[in-house]
Amino acid sequence: MLKVNFSIVRKILLLSFLVAVSFAGGYFFGYKGFRASVQKFPDVTIDRVVPQDKDSIDFALFWRVWDTLSAKYYDPDKIIPSEMVYGAIRGMVSAVGDPYTVFLPPAENKVVQEDLQGTFEGIGIQIGFKGSQLAVIAPLPESPAEKAGVQAGDFIIGIKDETKNIDMGTVGITVPEAVEAIRGRAGTKVSLLLLRDGQSEADEVEIVRESINVPSIVVDYISENGRLAHIKVIKFSGETTAEWEDALVELVTKPNIEGIILDVRNNPGGYLDKAIEIASDFLENGDTVVKEEGADEFENVYRVEKIGRLRKQKMVVLINEGSASASEILAGALKDNKRAKLIGTTTFGKGTIQEPLPVDGGAGLHVTIARWLTPGGFWVNDGGLKPDIEVEDNSDTEEDEQLQKAIEEMNS
Repeated sequence: MLKVNFSIVRKILLLSFLVAVSFAGGYFFGYKGFRASVQKFPDVTIDRVVPQDKDSIDFALFWRVWDTLSAKYYDPDKIIPSEMVYGAIRGMVSAVGDPYTVFLPPAENKVVQEDLQGTFEGIGIQIGFKGSQLAVIAPLPESPAEKAGVQAGDFIIGIKDETKNIDMGTVGITVPEAVEAIRGRAGTKVSLLLLRDGQSEADEVEIVRESINVPSIVVDYISENGRLAHIKVIKFSGETTAEWEDALVELVTKPNIEGIILDVRNNPGGYLDKAIEIASDFLENGDTVVKEEGADEFENVYRVEKIGRLRKQKMVVLINEGSASASEILAGALKDNKRAKLIGTTTFGKGTIQEPLPVDGGAGLHVTIARWLTPGGFWVNDGGLKPDIEVEDNSDTEEDEQLQKAIEEMNS
């Protein structure tokens, strides 16, 4: 590994982390969801008529800059109206200052949909923001990133890819720009410059991309008699419902299951309704799962509307700093309803909900429409969910200390 001295950078990053709102999400958002390269499309006809409800806005400056750029820029081939329109839209959306309210041209919108389905080529990390700095939410299990030693919470300081001719820092970068740079064909290489909390130097880590197909649910059985079910919820994607139903059939028909360890460590989130669906199988009919607050004092409360099939078994929930968004909704619902204790470390803290809206030509607009609160009214952006039993996982040992503590708690 190449060692780079980033002590000054680290101080700046830690300061920005303390004074800024903590965001997360990465490839997955709390859906009810990025600036990216603009695709070249045929030129468009621009209508300069200002709608009557917008006539109080001064568009003269916009068109003056447009005309000046078109007339004076030294390379006329670079003046492509369709790209300029996309750029203007991206700038308008980014002006709200929310990294998760974004306009996506068609190619980038397609990438997001692939991520949510769970099959793609890349290194297998979920990325988002801590303060204003790009960071790893979590590496996916058995992914190239995890095998290379990438950890949840690592700051991504730089990205290099010789085949793409990329050597860039990440100050001011957006999630889609980072995704576009990091993702690539299986077998190709990308290098990330990573700064870990507590270190004064950054490490450059080279990773070979692979084709990645990530399941939503993995179930195994532990303890001597196999009577503890260890359920890993890795993500909340389009495939989650079917995989959860398969897991439930196995769990409710397997005799002598005495308890459940629900594991959402390094789960970066995904679809809101999938988190509600899984939480509902552990809770009582009528229990609150999550509260939603939006504009104009809008409020919505999601409650359990079925008979949960796993509501009687003893259980605990494993969390860590890679648990974000929808996984925090699930863990928060079980904690606040006093259904389960949380074991591990404090979660990432991403408490907003995005709605993906299709727009013309395959593009997309992802808008933060609300913030979500746990049943007890806690907003996880205010520091994440804290565990009832705090246990660090020692990366220097092969033992999973958090899982072992969960087993001890279940056997107590």
